[in-house]
Parts: sequence; structure tokens; C-alpha cells
Amino acid sequence: MFSIQNIKHQYQSQNVLTVENWQVLQGQQWLLKGNSGSGKTTLLHILAGLLTASEGNIEVLGKNLKPLSNQEKDKFRGKNIGFIFQKPHLIKTLNVIENLLLAQYMANVKQDKNKAVQIAEQLNIKHLVHKFPSELSQGEAQRVGIARAMLNDPKLILADEPTASLDDLNCKKVVELILAQAKQQNASLVISTHDSRLTNFFEHIYSL
Repeated sequence: MFSIQNIKHQYQSQNVLTVENWQVLQGQQWLLKGNSGSGKTTLLHILAGLLTASEGNIEVLGKNLKPLSNQEKDKFRGKNIGFIFQKPHLIKTLNVIENLLLAQYMANVKQDKNKAVQIAEQLNIKHLVHKFPSELSQGEAQRVGIARAMLNDPKLILADEPTASLDDLNCKKVVELILAQAKQQNASLVISTHDSRLTNFFEHIYSL
């Protein structure tokens, strides 16, 4: 699924990330642990092709991302990678179904409203598809963010601190939702966190 060899990343001449070796197989579910400032978000962004590592090699689905143009990375990411942000970053002027269909449009995938409604139903937000982001609770908006990340059947799902601002009950619900969706799609999953509540959900843990 992906392999990392001797990754380093610098920001303003300061080293912000070092990863020697890490390999994740198709369908595996990993927890990426580390304190705030340890480089978890940077690593996820490198895996998603949103950043290019200063040094080292990374392959995702057998493809070396480093030499790809930004346009090629965008296309590859849209078709293969689902990214769940800590905050959903929904477009305020679009309703839920339009926000979901936008994910397909941006990935240059044919827009499929039936599929968007289906995944919304799986995440118990079908009744919200015509509501706007301002009308959603935090938990509802987060489910929309999860649905958007899953919509294009990604082979790799990356989630950045998805439970950081959630209470214990909603933390459990969100993690179980992400794990279930990843398993259903046989997608590899990496969730980054400094939240110790997530440890018991994962067999595989990588620490920065």
C-alpha cells in the first residue's frame, strides 16, 4: 500500500519530521501516535501528496509521488486517497449533498448522486443531505467529512486528529465509523492522534 524510507522534512531550516522506515499493507489499520508538534500532520500531508518531503523516498500504491506534478498528484489523490481533516472544511454555500458531489468533481470522477446518498445513509446523515453546514452540529459535520473522504472508494484513508475535540461517547462513535468504513472498502487506514483513548482500537501503532 505504501512504504517510506528515510523521510525528512524541513520548514524554515528546521527539521520537523524524521521517519526511517514504515510500511503499511493493503487493508491494514494503523494508529499514528505522537505529541503535538511531532510531525503527524506533516507526515499525513506527505502521504497524501499535499507536501513533498525534503529528503527520502515514499511510494503509495507502487507510485513514487515525488516526481509527479501538482496536477498529477491532485488526480492521484482524488482517485486513491480519502483525507479526513480534524475540521471538515465544508463549503458554506453548498448543502451536504453538493459538498459530497464536489469531492467527485474535484477528483474528475463522474458525479453520482445515488452513491453520495448511499454513503450518507451508511453514516446516518441521509436526512441531512439538503441542510447547509451552518445547520449541522459538530458531530454531523464530521460525519459529512467522513462521507466525503469515503465517496470515491479510496484505497488509502488518512485521518488527522479526528477525535481531538470530541467527548468520550462521540470519540468512540467516530472511530468505530471510520474503522467500519475502511474495512468495508478494504482500504488501508492511518489515523493520527495524541489521544490515548484510541489506542485500544488498533492492533498496529506507529509512534513519532
